[in-house]
Amino acid sequence: MDIILLNTFLEVARTGSFGTAADKLYVTQSAVSLRIQKLETQLGRSLFERSKAGAELTNAGEEFSKYARSLLKLWEDARQRISIPDGFKHSLAIGAEYSLWPRLGFRWLDRIQERVPDLAIRGEVGMPDRLTRFLTEGVLQCALTYTPYLRPGLEANQILNEDLVLVTTWPKPTLEMTKGRYVYIDWGPDFSQFHATELAVLENTGLTLSIGSLGLDYVLNRQAAAYLPARHVKPHIDAGTLHLVTDAPRFPYPIWAVWRSDTDPIVRAAGQTCLEDITQDIEIKTNQLFLQSNSKK
Repeated sequence: MDIILLNTFLEVARTGSFGTAADKLYVTQSAVSLRIQKLETQLGRSLFERSKAGAELTNAGEEFSKYARSLLKLWEDARQRISIPDGFKHSLAIGAEYSLWPRLGFRWLDRIQERVPDLAIRGEVGMPDRLTRFLTEGVLQCALTYTPYLRPGLEANQILNEDLVLVTTWPKPTLEMTKGRYVYIDWGPDFSQFHATELAVLENTGLTLSIGSLGLDYVLNRQAAAYLPARHVKPHIDAGTLHLVTDAPRFPYPIWAVWRSDTDPIVRAAGQTCLEDITQDIEIKTNQLFLQSNSKK
């Protein structure tokens, strides 16, 4: 059985749309249609009722979905098992958004290796959509992200109370900025609403970046200001290359750990314990940033 066909079938069944499934799988809609046709030919039964409203499972499709999930589970278990190198007993594949690796992901790896020395680890980087796809396909067992997308078989736990804070590359900043300096980074619909109601004073400069924490690289090399994760910018504030706008409101933007529910319980327990240890330490240090900034105010 072709695993790609199974993944495609389950995505169409979950979304009820060939087009939406194509977007989630990063392929064309025609590719999705061809895969489903091939699967239906192999099974000799129609799996979906197609209409302008979308795609609905037939009785045969409903029955096959149970077997499709079981087959994928067996495949994922086998792949994880044979991927364990000689000399190790367990394996864990984790992913994280770009900005979450340096001060969270790497420390997590160190702590897990200390606690479980016979654990083989693989790391991946990606935006939330890519990490979610890897989780659903069994490529990853856990991912650290600001934007968790829940799917069947995935569980999300908030691990850190992050804040988005306004920073600039010039000293003693205030909310009254010279036109053209502020960069709007799109952190999602909730942030957009917050920005519209709480930050009307910040004029729209016409520059919007939907690149998340990668916006830090843009700001650092220009006379610019933007909202960025507090944990991510703290080293630059400490070094004096960025400056906190102390009279600007903060926006809560928590960090989540998304786990596959079928992860080895021994590995998951160790991973969660290590993650809790380091996030507590990070939260203490991040809070110190604001205490120091307020004392200078």
